[in-house]
Amino acid sequence: MKTTLLAALITVSLAPIHASATEHSSDTPVSDEVIIHERDALAAHTKDQGFGPQSPRDIDSNTGSNSTISSPAPASSAMNLCNIHFHKNAEHKGGEFTKYAGNGDGLGYQSGYKFSGQLTAKELTPLNEQMCPSKHGGLSAGDTIEVHYVYSSIQVAPGPTLGACLSDKINNPQLRVETQVYVVVNDKNALDFAELTKHGVKNGKHQAFNIPSNTGTPIQYEGSTTGPDFDEVASPFLATWSVRPKVAKVNIETVGKWCQGNVFNEDHAHGVRNLIKNPDLLSQMTK
Repeated sequence: MKTTLLAALITVSLAPIHASATEHSSDTPVSDEVIIHERDALAAHTKDQGFGPQSPRDIDSNTGSNSTISSPAPASSAMNLCNIHFHKNAEHKGGEFTKYAGNGDGLGYQSGYKFSGQLTAKELTPLNEQMCPSKHGGLSAGDTIEVHYVYSSIQVAPGPTLGACLSDKINNPQLRVETQVYVVVNDKNALDFAELTKHGVKNGKHQAFNIPSNTGTPIQYEGSTTGPDFDEVASPFLATWSVRPKVAKVNIETVGKWCQGNVFNEDHAHGVRNLIKNPDLLSQMTK
């Protein structure tokens, strides 16, 4: 079992309290006041504390005044793929995913951003069952997902959770997240998720082989790890992000099959973190 400082920090920092949201049914969206409270709590907990820039963000906006100095992570080809997971709805906003899904349950589910384009009736044809089911619901045709291909600068191999990106030997690896937003469709001719997540060793480094290269020039910025557990507290883990602005279509049945077994032990979609809007928590982005 890993006992690094970073692993310990993960255990501690993944347990913030969302008392304002727990009183609501997951089927009933929380009010704007709940989201405002979460944003205010994050601002209060981070003010003058020296935290680095946070994620996710609006990739169409350059706004940001966080002054933390950090070096961008190397290109993913020079790093090791350590984890792949996905969130239901996009955590980031921008490009072709700007449709707000709503406030959700206040705990990261049924919120985020959706594909803002149009789909055909065939692509939206319901399946007999949801894919990747969980207590928060599964995936249906037409849903948006944001896939995170996480890379580490240290010698690690692909595995479950962020812990796979860490090592007992080095406590401060650089992290890079190659990001692609997909819309899951009922179309056997759409992309195959098994191919999109195919990985292996190339030039001595663990790599994801088939991240789309035709979905726009990635928007790169300095931020942090994400997830709804950081809605009221800052993530202490810095990461370089590369977010592709265009959406790709993937066959929903192939996503469901992937959830039935993969080296990352991923079987359902993760929730989303509130979009970071506070300029003090955003890096200055150059385009």
